[in-house]
Amino acid sequence: MGKPGATGLTRIINAAGYSWLGLKAAYKHESAFRQELWLAIFMIPIGAYIGETLIAKAALVTSVLFVLVVELLNSGIEAVVDRVGDEPHKLSGRAKDMGSAAVMISLVMTALIWAAVILEQYQLLS
Repeated sequence: MGKPGATGLTRIINAAGYSWLGLKAAYKHESAFRQELWLAIFMIPIGAYIGETLIAKAALVTSVLFVLVVELLNSGIEAVVDRVGDEPHKLSGRAKDMGSAAVMISLVMTALIWAAVILEQYQLLS
């Protein structure tokens, strides 16, 4: 059985509100998220402009958005680990390190996508 609560449009509106609160909290408390958000604000219009095809535009833009998604998940992991306790524990460190690794991999993926699209479009490899 599902958990009781709002349904339909009310649930969607509530979920949107919670999402907005999460974005505000990430911006307020996470410097990495702020940096990546401002980079995204700069890069998304560039990606939409330089992509010659709809697929290229989508790849460039979504790769940047993906970094924000992974950073939000990483920040959530860090918040839960910090909530559990301040004392050092190998599992807490491992969880935080894995979240950080996920962010790094998302940044590498974005760089590879941007490089591939730019190199292909401007025929810099031929």
